[in-house]
Amino acid sequence: MSRIARVEPHLLTFPFPEPLKLNYYGGERIIYKRDAMLIRVISDKGRIGYAPGQGSEAAQSMIENIIGPWLIGKSLADPDALRVQFLLGPGQDAQVAKIYFTVEVALYDLAARAKGLPVSELLGGRVRDKIRLYGSAGMYMSPQGYADEAAEVARLGFKAYKMRPGMGPEADLEAVRLIRERLGPGIDIMVDAHTWWRMGDRSYTPETVERLARELADHDLCWLEEPFTPHRHELYRALHEEDNLPLAGGEHEHSEDGFLDLMNGPCVDFIQADIICQGGYGMGRRLFTEIEKNDMRFAFHSWGTLLEIIAAAHIGICWPEHVVEWLEYPLYRKPGQKIMYEFPLAEEILKEPLNIVDGDLIVPRTPGLGVEVNEAVIEKYPWKPGPWSTFTLIEPPGTWAVYNDHSVQWVVDQ
Repeated sequence: MSRIARVEPHLLTFPFPEPLKLNYYGGERIIYKRDAMLIRVISDKGRIGYAPGQGSEAAQSMIENIIGPWLIGKSLADPDALRVQFLLGPGQDAQVAKIYFTVEVALYDLAARAKGLPVSELLGGRVRDKIRLYGSAGMYMSPQGYADEAAEVARLGFKAYKMRPGMGPEADLEAVRLIRERLGPGIDIMVDAHTWWRMGDRSYTPETVERLARELADHDLCWLEEPFTPHRHELYRALHEEDNLPLAGGEHEHSEDGFLDLMNGPCVDFIQADIICQGGYGMGRRLFTEIEKNDMRFAFHSWGTLLEIIAAAHIGICWPEHVVEWLEYPLYRKPGQKIMYEFPLAEEILKEPLNIVDGDLIVPRTPGLGVEVNEAVIEKYPWKPGPWSTFTLIEPPGTWAVYNDHSVQWVVDQ
């Protein structure tokens, strides 16, 4: 029986040639680089399973010093059984458990390859072969800039576009108006409003958010995402009761209890989660069951590499579209495009592009995750420590550094 021989977390960095400076309503954001992690789990027979990971030194340390040593020598027969055992041991630490769940993707990849099956078949069995993608970009631009980018995303074949406002209430509303005018009625629009509560004293008040929600509803949004600080569920609940437009949230929840409270509020219409930061396959299966019971829908948060996207897709297609509806596809700039910023590592981590047809990701039926990982990225994109981004606020004045764990709240609540 095959056993685990090595666990290798490789930190990767794509440094921008020049820092990207973005002005917004709250101040200035500077993006210096983008980080990622490629996890390799090697069996005693020489097979390799891969997983995306959190691009942080803390995550790497946990894998090297706790998770890896615990896994070495363990049987690969049943990743679910390994998870149960780990949670009874080192996984009693919640932060260690979250990092384990990312490594677990590689265990599934390795076990599925050994059985000659796609990962989806070890997660309950697929009920479909494709999942809807939304093109995600749109960061701190003029209203016309957002509209131009939205048109570019639609030209690429995506049936939905997500933008990130934060240019001031009136400019945000004008941006959405122009986007809808440019796209027409056939393309979905998502507004990710998390900047609204991360601007210190200039964060939008609940009253401003409520007004914007009423006015944005005129432009037929698919959802308004995280318009309030994530833990202020009472504000989500009140806005949801107004029933102006669909709401989404969840990517900053720290526990399953938080997700359940969002559902039971009800606080949102779409639950969102990230398999890299928030609980992996095990939590996903539990959440999807509750989402279906509550007649809600799920949308993956994904802001990393193509390896992260395909890993999420394998569990998503084990549920029908009316439960797991959307998978976020971050759009990074390629030559000749006017989309967000470049992050070539995101695509180069795979040897071949993913199969996208009419805005849907077609999930392969070949063994494991069904993709070939390009290990050359390990040498091409060596790790560079430090924050990937900083925010300098106008009120109160100060600079906050942001590392790879996107769930950390770095601005005091309003």
